[in-house]
Amino acid sequence: MADVALTAAEIAAAAGGRVVSGDPAQRIERWSIDTRAIQPGDLFVAIRGDRFDGHEFVAAALAAGAAGAVVTATPALPEAGTGRPAPLLIEVADTTRALQDGAREVRRRSGAKVIAITGSAGKTTTKELTAEFLSAKYTVFRNRGNLNNHIGLPLSLLELRSRPDLAVVELGMNHAGEIRTLVGIAEPDVRVWTNVGDAHLGFFESGDAIANAKGEIVENARPGDLLVWNADDDRIRARSRGFAGRTLTFGLSDNADVRASGVEHRGLEGMAATVSSPGGEFRVQSPLLGTGNLLNLLAAAAVAIDMGVPVETIGERAASMRPASHRGELLRLPGGVTLIDDSYNSSPAALKRSLETVAAARGSARKIAVLGEMLELGDHAARLHAECGAAAAATGLELLIAVGGDGAKALAFAATNAGMGTAQVVYVPTSAQAADVAVAKVRPGDLVLVKGSRGIRTDVVVDRLKVEFA
Repeated sequence: MADVALTAAEIAAAAGGRVVSGDPAQRIERWSIDTRAIQPGDLFVAIRGDRFDGHEFVAAALAAGAAGAVVTATPALPEAGTGRPAPLLIEVADTTRALQDGAREVRRRSGAKVIAITGSAGKTTTKELTAEFLSAKYTVFRNRGNLNNHIGLPLSLLELRSRPDLAVVELGMNHAGEIRTLVGIAEPDVRVWTNVGDAHLGFFESGDAIANAKGEIVENARPGDLLVWNADDDRIRARSRGFAGRTLTFGLSDNADVRASGVEHRGLEGMAATVSSPGGEFRVQSPLLGTGNLLNLLAAAAVAIDMGVPVETIGERAASMRPASHRGELLRLPGGVTLIDDSYNSSPAALKRSLETVAAARGSARKIAVLGEMLELGDHAARLHAECGAAAAATGLELLIAVGGDGAKALAFAATNAGMGTAQVVYVPTSAQAADVAVAKVRPGDLVLVKGSRGIRTDVVVDRLKVEFA
């Protein structure tokens, strides 16, 4: 079956615009918003962002081989030259909206079923697990990295032109209304709601307000749609009651449809559990660390079981899954250091789960944590960092390195108040300085957790340790 291609006229119609130059019958398969990645035949969408205006690069895109451009106003372009056709230009009111409208149209024509995942933590891991389980039976597309916002999601959906059976995508947000927009673009057949945490609390009045924003995932459902939700989360339970389609729950609760029992936490070796489900009972052993990842696995298993993947296959595939880059990776460095690289991002709830994993680890000579400030917590920052500092002290750390601004200072102060010695707690403003301290103090046999918000760049510490203990 040929890839999905839209004509210029169809793109203009989907976006409420018009073809002002070029051939309305010209067919477009690929779209781009970045002139550095233009391939011949691409349609360039001139997005206006905070730092750049794509309209300034239309001429460069056409020179690089783009078939045409989507713009809000016809740009001044060099003369095409005698005998050369005028470039394709589609004029719309809003280029970002046009990208979204075009992606929705491709998604509809592709015939793919879309599974959309949201939650405060674990979206990427759940996406990877879900895609891995489903690929045992279907051709599956998954969005790359975390392309999960109002621009990244449509770019992902445009890849459905290849007509896979299924697409597994993330829906991210930090403000109310964003999930609603993304659901309207993706029109998911299956919606997965993993959890409600305190990430982005600085943009909301309360945890309930975060739950309300995440709860937009249940809106505008069709009777045949499926909602997979966390039965252990009361906020999700309260907001899932009005879902118009089918529901399937997962969790550790006795009433969960896909339920884990007999959970064995094996420290740095991962976990094991017995899973009861509508598809039967099976044993799962996974190298993924912590209860949070067990719940991510159950969510993914619930989707796969509902779509007919045998439970034995799910168990087999779970045993070989590894976390995505910087999301709880367990690295045994040649120089004798065991590193938990969770440097991609952080929130109070996720950090506490990571500290629980460190506390449960056995056999390491010393336990060390490099903890970056958690951003976007607003007026709650001091309190939540202090809670995490106390949790760090209870973990049995030999050394805590706190990195960042006032939040990191609050975390370090709380750790000393909770019993860690002043020589055991180091505060530094930057991850480069944290890396210097870590390299000086970490020694073979140590277990080191590195975690922080993306803006703090604790991945710098990971990179330095990899070099030092190569």
